[in-house]
Amino acid sequence: MPINHDISKWKADVAASVDLYNDWFMIFAPKTYRDKRIQVTKDAEAGLLETSDLTQITPDVLKAKPSILPMLRMVTCPPLARDRLMGLAYADKNLIGCMEAGACPVEMQPGLLNTNLQRIAAIISKLLDRDMFPWLAANVKPTDLERARAATIIADRMCGAQSDPIIRNAQEERQLKLIAEYLIRKGYTLKKHTTKRPITDMEPGTFAFRMGVKGVQVDKNGVEKKVNIPIDVVIQPHVPRSHRVPILLECKSAGDFTNTNKRRKEEATKLVQIHKNPVTAEAEFVLFLCGYFGADYLGYEASEGIDFIWEHRIMDMDQVGF
Repeated sequence: MPINHDISKWKADVAASVDLYNDWFMIFAPKTYRDKRIQVTKDAEAGLLETSDLTQITPDVLKAKPSILPMLRMVTCPPLARDRLMGLAYADKNLIGCMEAGACPVEMQPGLLNTNLQRIAAIISKLLDRDMFPWLAANVKPTDLERARAATIIADRMCGAQSDPIIRNAQEERQLKLIAEYLIRKGYTLKKHTTKRPITDMEPGTFAFRMGVKGVQVDKNGVEKKVNIPIDVVIQPHVPRSHRVPILLECKSAGDFTNTNKRRKEEATKLVQIHKNPVTAEAEFVLFLCGYFGADYLGYEASEGIDFIWEHRIMDMDQVGF
């Protein structure tokens, strides 16, 4: 029997969920953002030093420190989005993605890598925001104060571009902590399950975070292929179901109604792919919600056979069978 498919309760639950998210945001989001900005400011100042205060933006520097690329995209006028830099520099998409993650792709041929890095360095050097870095026009070394001030501006730009992910990641960590506390009170143990063993071999009374579950994806030509589907929390009850497939719990939070309605099909797609795998055909997939999830979203998920638990009423997890 679905836990929260009673439409008569949705209005009150939506209001309570919105209040919970807003209260959290007002108290914790500013601190989360400030803490992140402090760290990013330090990273930006390190990036300035690594490029000799932006006078040495070279392929060698980019190769040695690929992780500074996000910072360098923010030193231009205007600041460059990842795809805009890729287009202007005619750069390889995979290279840009790998550098943003902190490394250069090892499979790229050295000559091609250097060519791409030269183009990237040339675009950034050409578009440098010289008003923000007055020492460049004066051809002098910046003072410590000028460098610190520039790093702060760069950090503001970077955090401004990443504000939603920063808040979303903090909220997800909070939700995972709440779920862990609930499960531990129920006698469960946090224990990683190796993907080398079938998911049905997961030890009873254990749970794992951010675990990959095998699914099956069907392309437009009807061809099936195996895919790895990340699941936030995977729980094997103390008394496993007869099919021994653990319960799959997905954390969802949102600060507005529009975004949730745009992305409401994602969970249904995940469930279809999971159920197409014979091993997980009977998997139970439950959402853990906090924030702006309105009747349109809830109705869609319910119609797809997906149940949900509200964070403000976490005790409903008892009904799942943990």
